[in-house]
Amino acid sequence: MHRRNVLASLGLGLSVPLAPFALAQAAQASGRRLILVELSGANDGLNTLVPFGDDRYFSLRPRIALDSSSLVPLNKWQGLNGELRPLADSLDDGDLAIVQGLGYPGQNRSHFKSIALWETGGDGMQAGRTGWLTDDLLTLDGQSFDAHGISLDGGMGIFSASDGTWISLTSLSQLAGLAETTFAFEQTGTGATNAALGLLLQRANDLDSAMSRIKDKMARTRNTPSARIQGGALGRQMGLALELVAHEINTPVLKVQLSGFDTHEYQLGNHENLMRDLGQSLAGLRRGLKQLGQWDNTVVMTYSEFGRRAEENNSEGTDHGTAAPHFVMGGRVKGGLWGDHPRLDRLDDGDMRHTMDYWSLYEAVLSDWFGLPGNRFDGHKDPRLAGLFA
Repeated sequence: MHRRNVLASLGLGLSVPLAPFALAQAAQASGRRLILVELSGANDGLNTLVPFGDDRYFSLRPRIALDSSSLVPLNKWQGLNGELRPLADSLDDGDLAIVQGLGYPGQNRSHFKSIALWETGGDGMQAGRTGWLTDDLLTLDGQSFDAHGISLDGGMGIFSASDGTWISLTSLSQLAGLAETTFAFEQTGTGATNAALGLLLQRANDLDSAMSRIKDKMARTRNTPSARIQGGALGRQMGLALELVAHEINTPVLKVQLSGFDTHEYQLGNHENLMRDLGQSLAGLRRGLKQLGQWDNTVVMTYSEFGRRAEENNSEGTDHGTAAPHFVMGGRVKGGLWGDHPRLDRLDDGDMRHTMDYWSLYEAVLSDWFGLPGNRFDGHKDPRLAGLFA
């Protein structure tokens, strides 16, 4: 077997980062998990959490502003995009939090560079070397996870690190495993004479073992949710996530993605469709997890590379901007608005000033959800997020 064929075969989903020991211990002890939802392309925060009580919003967006009658009202001057109405039950039950004005200093406007910053906890100038969940933590040793993290959309940047078993799994058909590939590679003897390829073989075997464990669990258990999740491609990913949870696949982190948010032209219709898929998918996931008794030990969090500019462009769309709100949901999440909405009368060259550093939310997730004080974001605790997690 040629080396290039081996590498192509491993495209199934081999990733080498190792879940941090402290994170793994905390997740195993509490059964807590995190489901990360990437809004790829940069979601427009102003048409997601709409400041309808601010006249400047309508002045900045004469053609794409949303009328207050179409919104889900939150208070006297803010409302959610009406396509997020499926989240009304979560709002009423108080387990949907909206963290306002998230961003970082010196906003990078490149999709590629900025999403790398968000996924690795970069400082606004340079991406980190590892995913934000894995930096500055001990390596995992002897923990009983089926996988340390699973991406259900194929993206693995957030799981970058030095070692371990993180899986890219976009459909259940991929559970066939890598046994044939690894066996053929072993027969070449290359691993014994080439240290780098030998390490690759070892990790291929680790991945095959992980896939086999997951496949066996899926075959043994029949505890599947009854509801099918709407919401297009994101709904299908959420359905797969729900199936993994239902079959007791033991992993502290799952990652999904909704793409299409780069709305430079004719934003209204496109963004409404995206909001509809997001609302239906999040609501369906919530119903399924509640049915399984897993809502209280799950947090769902959205993220995106940046927000959009406050003012609409000449194509009835919005260009790359800065700050945006993000959702945090879960049975132990205290719902409501958190932080401060960026002021539309204090724009920097047409951009909103971020009011909360995204590192602060990462710090809260690690310390208050996973029970990891002293994590790599320890110096960035924001008192405004105190009490976000029960």
